[in-house]
Amino acid sequence: MAGLRMRRYALGRLALGGAQLLLLAALVFALTSLLPGDAADVRNNEDATPEQVTALREQLDLDRPAVERFFGWVSDVLTGDLGTSLVSGGPVRDVLTSSAGTTLLLGAVTLAVVVPLSILLGVAAGLREDGPLDRTVTAVTLALNAVPDFLLALLLVTGLSLELGWLPATWVGVDAADLLAQPALLVLPVAVVASRAVCLLSRQIRAGVVDVLGTGYVVQARRLGVPRRTLLLRHVLPNAAVPGVQELARTGDNLVGGVLIVEAVFAVPGVATALVRAVEARDVPTVQGLALVVAAAALLFSVAADLVCHRLVPRTEEMR
Repeated sequence: MAGLRMRRYALGRLALGGAQLLLLAALVFALTSLLPGDAADVRNNEDATPEQVTALREQLDLDRPAVERFFGWVSDVLTGDLGTSLVSGGPVRDVLTSSAGTTLLLGAVTLAVVVPLSILLGVAAGLREDGPLDRTVTAVTLALNAVPDFLLALLLVTGLSLELGWLPATWVGVDAADLLAQPALLVLPVAVVASRAVCLLSRQIRAGVVDVLGTGYVVQARRLGVPRRTLLLRHVLPNAAVPGVQELARTGDNLVGGVLIVEAVFAVPGVATALVRAVEARDVPTVQGLALVVAAAALLFSVAADLVCHRLVPRTEEMR
C-alpha cells in the first residue's frame, strides 16, 4: 500500500514538474524575445541591406508568429535539439556539453560537502541543546547566512588568496582537465556555495533533532534501555531528516544559482560563463537553451528532494 502511494505521489509530482518546466520554457522564450533586435540583426553586419536582413529572417523562421516559433522550439527541445548558436554556427548542445562538466563537478562537490556537514553540525548541536557547541553553531550559521554569496566570495579571495596566498583566487587560464592536478581551485568556490546551504540545513536538522528527542516514543525507548546508537540511527535521524530534506528542496534553486554566481566571480569555465558570453554576443538561441537547462536542473533538484522527503514522512508516521 505504501509503495502504491509512493508511485502515485511520484507520478503526480513528475506531472506537476513537467507543467512547471513548460511554464519556465515559456518564460525563458518570452524574456529572450524581448531583447532588442533578433537573430537576423545579430548575424548580419552593419552594411547588410534591408533585403538581406529580410531574407535571413525568413531563413531563420523569424517571420513566423511568436506562438508558432515557441511551440516549434519546444518541439525541437523535446528531441534534444537546443538550437544553433549564432556565434559558432554549431549546435547549442555543443556549447552546453563543453561547459556543463565543470558546473556539474562544482555542484557535485558542493553537495558532497553540504549534506554530511549539515547532518554533523545539526545532530551535534541538537544533542547538546543550549550547550556551548549549540550556541556556537547557531551564532556562526546566523552570521554566515547574513552575508551575500558574492560578498563572501570577495572576502575569502581578499583574505585567503590575496593577503595570505593560500589558495588560487581565480580560474583564469585553467581548464577543467587541470582540476585533478590543482584541486585547490575548488576550495573557495565550494566554500562560498556551501556556506548558505549548510547554515540553513544544519539549523533545520538541529530543530528536528530537538523535537524528536522530546517525543514520547523516544523518551519511552530511553526508559526501556534502547542503546543510544540504535535510538539515534533508527529513530532520531530518520525523523529529524525530514525538515532537512524539505529545506534542501526549497534551497535547490539557491544552490544552482549559487553555483552560477560563483562561476562568474571566480571565472570558472562553466555554464554561467558560457551564458554570460552568449548574452554579451546576443546569441539568443544559446541564451534560451542554456537558461532552460539551468531552470530544468533547479526544478529536477526540487522534485528529487520532494520525493525523498515523501518517502521519509510515511516512516515517521508509522513509528509515531
